[in-house]
Amino acid sequence: VVDQLAPGRLKLGVGPSHKPAVESTYRFEFTRPLQHLREYLTILNAILKEGSVEFHGERLHCEAQLQAPTQVQVMASALRPNAYRLCGELADGAISWVSPLAHQQRVAIPAMEEGAREAGKQRPALVSHTPVVVSEDADAVWEAAQAQLGFYPRLPYYSAMWQDAGFPEAEDGTFSRAMSDSLVIQGSEEAVAERIRALPSFGVDEMLAGILRLEGDRAAADRTIELLGALARES
Repeated sequence: VVDQLAPGRLKLGVGPSHKPAVESTYRFEFTRPLQHLREYLTILNAILKEGSVEFHGERLHCEAQLQAPTQVQVMASALRPNAYRLCGELADGAISWVSPLAHQQRVAIPAMEEGAREAGKQRPALVSHTPVVVSEDADAVWEAAQAQLGFYPRLPYYSAMWQDAGFPEAEDGTFSRAMSDSLVIQGSEEAVAERIRALPSFGVDEMLAGILRLEGDRAAADRTIELLGALARES
């Protein structure tokens, strides 16, 4: 329905999630998550872009048909090289999360390019899902980042990514201020706008902004929304 109302504008994002969520919520066995994602993307590409699918894999099976193909773009979350490589091969884009921009530039782009070459196509879009807030109160931003993002290094895949990105403290689940500063786009309107405009220099094609909420500071959220709207209108 959404694709019919706005043809070509709907982007579907999928991903493997994490062991606790998959096994406790969905009662699936969380093994070989990238193989599961590969088969999931294969099914979605066929049904959405060709209008029908008959697929029998190691993990998933699907036989289905739509009235007509759609223009829906299929994207997937990625954290480490193999996932980015898979996105380059099969997806219309990769979506990062809680990943420093320098790490995306150094790891994500080459891996996506490798996957795309294997598939005989151009590298798809890298979408950087990035925490952002307009606030000059660096201590309040750090406090909010700890509360909202600090648990990620305690998850094995995120811990490994942070260590790959040059933050060895993540090995024991620590979320340091240096990690937060490398991740969160923060500061005045001018500072935040400058960093967002610089995203293409890291290889980022699109930004998915996640507004970092500051306790008791609604003005920071309002300033962030206003700035993001202004930047969207100028692009």
